Amino acid sequence: MTVTMSEALWFLPFIVPVCLFVAWSDMKFMRIPNKTVLLLVGVFAVVGLVALPLVDYAWRWVHLIVILLIGFIASSAGLVGAGDAKFAAAMAPFFAFGDAALVLMLFSAILLGAFVTHRIARAIPAVRRALPDWESWTRKRDFPMGLALSGTLMFYFLLPVILPGITLS
Repeated sequence: MTVTMSEALWFLPFIVPVCLFVAWSDMKFMRIPNKTVLLLVGVFAVVGLVALPLVDYAWRWVHLIVILLIGFIASSAGLVGAGDAKFAAAMAPFFAFGDAALVLMLFSAILLGAFVTHRIARAIPAVRRALPDWESWTRKRDFPMGLALSGTLMFYFLLPVILPGITLS
């Protein structure tokens, strides 16, 4: 794991509210607002200047471009939603290239957990009554991927805080 405790402490206060909003919005409306995507890019643009060495900061913008292109292709092919693709691109610069395998494993685990939890929650009548207007309850084939994407970004930066000194690479 190449993300440092310092980076985590710089980014966490800014990304957590954005990620929580994205998860909520995607579950309630099945959409991730463009303003939220732009806000996350803005967080990286400003906080990244302070949290990262300048060379790393500059190279990580390439992550955004590459993931945006991949996401555009995947969205055009109907494999992912456009909001999910844009949010994934906005998340990309936050991740160190050396942590790519860790990020994919983290995303896989969080995706499975989020999917199962979402499906269980929507099957519970009391939950459906408490949140009757959530669109993600009624879309049988769709899943609010923003839940898993935002969880991945948050836990990536929580790992060095929860497990200080542990190397996961």
